Amino acid sequence: MSQKGYDAGDLQKMVSEAYSNVAVNPRDKHPFPVGRAFAESVGYSAELLDKISKRALDSFAGVSNVSVFADIPEGAVVVDVGCGAGLDTIIAALKTGVNGKVIGIDFSSDMVDCAVMAAQETGVGNVQFHQGGVDQIELNDSSADVVLANGIFNLNPNREAIFKEMYRILRPGGTVYASEIILKETAKSTAVCDIKNWIA
Repeated sequence: MSQKGYDAGDLQKMVSEAYSNVAVNPRDKHPFPVGRAFAESVGYSAELLDKISKRALDSFAGVSNVSVFADIPEGAVVVDVGCGAGLDTIIAALKTGVNGKVIGIDFSSDMVDCAVMAAQETGVGNVQFHQGGVDQIELNDSSADVVLANGIFNLNPNREAIFKEMYRILRPGGTVYASEIILKETAKSTAVCDIKNWIA
């Protein structure tokens, strides 16, 4: 896939750099909304957020409260693809309890570092974080009861591979909970070809 001479690798590098900057410098100005106030605006309650490390809240950059509305049974194995700073991963860990396990995956090593520290500061121990792409997930087939995805599809042109990977790691009868921003009308061709729109 190409956008005015940019290939998929260029796009992924640009997106990774943008989100890494959120992890390292959350209070800087970013091309998309981030932070606790934004998290509350998309449906995370203040009471819930008060239980979680400020680090995960400051660098939150999802598009909805997917871990809140997801049905996550106690003892479940959950995979959070594109986990970012770990907010949804931590909430899933609180829901699934000590007998469950939650695995967060993100392509930004800075986001993964942020998520690891946020989980430690929150006091949840049933989590693991891995740096890597979500179009090639390094997990076994049928290893997850629940898969979460909060705003990752617009950030990766290789969407078909992402859907295939989520299906592959999901156990029979498992569930995917996903959120994404979608267009209600066809975008102008100039907007579609503008690389900046991949992180806007």
